[in-house]
Amino acid sequence: MKTPRVSVIIPCYNTAQFVAETLDSVFSQTYSDYEVVVVNDGSPDTPDLERVLGPYLSRIVYVKSDNCGLAGARNNGIRASKGELIALLDSDDAWEPRYLEVQVGKLDSDPSADIVYPNALIFGDSPRAGSLFADSAGSVTFTSLIEQTCVVMVSILARRSALERAGLFDAKLRSCEDFDLWLRCVKAGSRIIYHDEVLVRYRRRKGSLSSDPVWMLGSALKVLVKMRSAVSLNEEERTALESAIRRFEGNKLLHEGKRALAQGDVPAAIQFLLQANLRLKKIRLRMILLLLRLFPSATRTVYRWRSS
Repeated sequence: MKTPRVSVIIPCYNTAQFVAETLDSVFSQTYSDYEVVVVNDGSPDTPDLERVLGPYLSRIVYVKSDNCGLAGARNNGIRASKGELIALLDSDDAWEPRYLEVQVGKLDSDPSADIVYPNALIFGDSPRAGSLFADSAGSVTFTSLIEQTCVVMVSILARRSALERAGLFDAKLRSCEDFDLWLRCVKAGSRIIYHDEVLVRYRRRKGSLSSDPVWMLGSALKVLVKMRSAVSLNEEERTALESAIRRFEGNKLLHEGKRALAQGDVPAAIQFLLQANLRLKKIRLRMILLLLRLFPSATRTVYRWRSS
């Protein structure tokens, strides 16, 4: 059999109810030179998942493993694949029909590029449903990634060599593993490019880890702290990294303060917000702290009203 040019990697964990829509979006592509690798990452819903996958089994490579997290599952899929290009797709997201056609075309027209990502439309159970995933400004560099002027969405197309050169995903990370890989890719010499065409539908779900700002900011912090020693940094990059660490620490503490306030624990909220303000140094935070000390009950009532 002819080796496919593109390998589509789809890790699955508790997403049996969504994966058929994801697979249908792949099999509706206008570009046809691809294989699909579905990785069952030790999912608790395996009976349901395999029932849904039944009609697709003749068209996919099915990999079943013990649970090792999203990073490890993607690595297992990449290792089981054959294509020179790797396309990542989460099992609750979906592609527009021209996703592969456009993405492959971008890499073919620019041999110096190693990874390309488009924009995405957010859908699902989220206040952000109907909005775009992110805007990127300027070149994708180590500094622009940690300063978040460029935000790479996970549904990328990459040259296999670029991902392997960076060492694939860090299986020890349970969130923000993609953020970690993009940072290591650019430090390994890969060039990441983007375009504004909306080619992905990115599902947001209540109750998922990605909907928890404290978890996500803490996970991003682990990645940033790792970068202190994981890669070689010049002075500009090291300065930007330390600034980003302070900002992420401050925002995590801010959200922890908001959570404490919503739960009625005003003393804890004050302590979290004090620590947040030491890092963020915002006038608004100082005003909130003053109001919490002077009028704790009224401030909490106003906050809960505004949050609702």
